[in-house]
Amino acid sequence: MAAHPLFDLTGRVALVTGASRNMGRSAAIGLAEAGADLMICSRHVENLEDTAHEISRLGRRVVPVACDVSDIQQIDEMYRRLDAEFGRIDILAAIPGHNVLCHPEDIEVELLKSVLQSTLVGKFYCCQQAGRRMLTAAKGSIIVMSSVGGVSALGRGNFAYSVGQSAALQMVREMSTEWAGRGVRVNAIAPAQIANEDLDRRMKADPHLRETFLRGIPMGRLGHPDEIKGVVIFLASDASSFVTGAVIPMDGGNLAMNAGGTHY
Repeated sequence: MAAHPLFDLTGRVALVTGASRNMGRSAAIGLAEAGADLMICSRHVENLEDTAHEISRLGRRVVPVACDVSDIQQIDEMYRRLDAEFGRIDILAAIPGHNVLCHPEDIEVELLKSVLQSTLVGKFYCCQQAGRRMLTAAKGSIIVMSSVGGVSALGRGNFAYSVGQSAALQMVREMSTEWAGRGVRVNAIAPAQIANEDLDRRMKADPHLRETFLRGIPMGRLGHPDEIKGVVIFLASDASSFVTGAVIPMDGGNLAMNAGGTHY
């Protein structure tokens, strides 16, 4: 059975940041599977080439670019390359967000700034640059990765990360309100804990952490990076043409469950 045409991204150009691994990689491959051509970026160039290879195998055009999205000058260079290579942008998926664990009573201001530079400022600048180009074309979809930690507190030293992700959600609401009437949609995804190497290391170091996570997820398991594909394709495509300013949980039911609720 053929896919519904509303989800077809053939002929569209997407930029995915943080595409070398985890959800960024899965988002980029998912958009390619739906028909989009891509520019992908990451600080981790060796892994980025692996993502590019997978996209090329799907028959899509892909341009990998080394870029640290906490660095404004590098973002400018990336968009200059995008203009030269594609001359347009239809979809932005702004994925990465830096995290340094530190309790609010201990965190140094410079450390807080470094987290916010990646999680908020760099993400804003990527969205602003995409938005300017989309507004000129009067169409486009921006997808911002946030976290359940941007909606409710995580604790455990996630102070800077949660503050940045909460601000990113408000950024989405403001941008969507200002740009909705000019053809540009802006939405957010709020994942709970998604399996990855960094999270595995943290759970091995703290044997109680996995149990803590699972108590808050009614589905009773961590998420998988590939589960981002459907949400990203939906938000990028005409299937979500009347959806903007939304925060879509990808959390196995975490945000729906009361703090005193149980799933057993």
